[in-house]
Amino acid sequence: MTLRLFDSATRELRDFTPRVPGEVGLYVCGATPQSPPHIGHLRTFVAFDVLVRWLRRTGHKVTYVRNVTDIDDKILAKAAEHGEPWWAWAMHHERLFTEAFDAVGNERPTYEPRATGHVPDMVALMQRLVERGHAYVTTPGNVYFDVRSYPEYGALTNQRVEDLPPAHDSLVPDDDAAVAKRDPKDFALWKASKPDEPATASWDTPFGPGRPGWHLECSAMATRYLGPEFDIHGGGLDLRFPHHENEQAQSRAAGDAFARFWLHSAWVTQGGEKMSKSLGNSLLVSQILDRMPGAALRLGLVLVHYRSMIEWDESTERDAVATWERFAGFVARASEVLERSGTRVTSAEVADAELPEGFVAAMDDDLNIAEALVVIHEALRTGNTALAEGDLVTLRTALLDLRAMLDVLGLDPAGEVWGAVVGGTRHAEVLDRLVAAELEARAAARAAKDFRTADAIRDRLAAAGIVVEDGPAGARWSLAEGEG
Repeated sequence: MTLRLFDSATRELRDFTPRVPGEVGLYVCGATPQSPPHIGHLRTFVAFDVLVRWLRRTGHKVTYVRNVTDIDDKILAKAAEHGEPWWAWAMHHERLFTEAFDAVGNERPTYEPRATGHVPDMVALMQRLVERGHAYVTTPGNVYFDVRSYPEYGALTNQRVEDLPPAHDSLVPDDDAAVAKRDPKDFALWKASKPDEPATASWDTPFGPGRPGWHLECSAMATRYLGPEFDIHGGGLDLRFPHHENEQAQSRAAGDAFARFWLHSAWVTQGGEKMSKSLGNSLLVSQILDRMPGAALRLGLVLVHYRSMIEWDESTERDAVATWERFAGFVARASEVLERSGTRVTSAEVADAELPEGFVAAMDDDLNIAEALVVIHEALRTGNTALAEGDLVTLRTALLDLRAMLDVLGLDPAGEVWGAVVGGTRHAEVLDRLVAAELEARAAARAAKDFRTADAIRDRLAAAGIVVEDGPAGARWSLAEGEG
């Protein structure tokens, strides 16, 4: 089956064929580090991390570019409010984003360019647009894109230019540069230095000193690392307009084919509202990690299809933790049993394993996580049954299948990222010791024919979501499917 992805530009599922066979160029709009990352930010980057993993698993060489917008209005304002240099403020929060990505097991992008490091590329792009008649200068240092000069403006989001709202700066009455615009909908490519802004936040250009507009930087960086035409441009759903619309317009007006596919991840909501700083309902990643392990947080974000909203609350966290513990607990127990029998599943086998057909079909269907999880849970059930029956051949196959599928999602409990946690994870280790102690007490009670105590122990374990099965080799336990 061919990988099919939902292209936001055409608003349909399309067969994905890379521009260069076997190679994929992917650009994802990254962090604007003006404050610590919240779970809404993280959702986007986990979603695209899964896409990258799937593309690589299916034999593609992926060049993954994720930028950092390390200068903008909010960074300057917040830095000034806290008495910090703007660049120090941005760097501090950029590191918090990196820590958050690492905490949930995201792979590092191939390149992670900063806006401030690509001013020459932006200036060159502006010059092309001015020369082609798609951009103009109002006052020194202020350069705008002329939206009516480009007939396809609005195509990405299927909107007519007449119906679009004014650009943000058009709503600022004392902005002389904005007042001088040809059309209120024209957007800024370059912003002139302001008297109250630090001199370090300004670069000289042929059009006057200033700093980048938000949209220009991504077009410049995407083409710098991926060329004038590349395979996929991604980001959060809230970036479709105006950011991605403006990116596409300025890039194509300059003569670049730009992105062949546009992919957008949906929001995380809380109480039915999009998570954002303005609503005051953001959940910082650092706060969530105090309540749950990074693997469970990642799982909570992966469980829902990337184009569907996630309602995040206590039950979301509780379910994610319970599901992760089922996966991790089984992998730890199965691995231990196999090692005792003289065999094991290696990471090399996991990386090369042939994946179950149902899982492959689900992932090729626009990363259909819901269907993929059905296959994952089937492997888990098979493995738990084999564990209870002492069927080591079936157990090994189920363990390999489960780990290989979870590896695609960045969630292999015994893999490089989480192995140090699970291969002797405190969750699995402590749980295993506690249950083992209970089973020893139950066995002693049964030997003494104290069946009331034995049954009470079994009932207590069942109430905690532990299934006990008696076999020729003694009692075995597993986490009840669907518990938590």
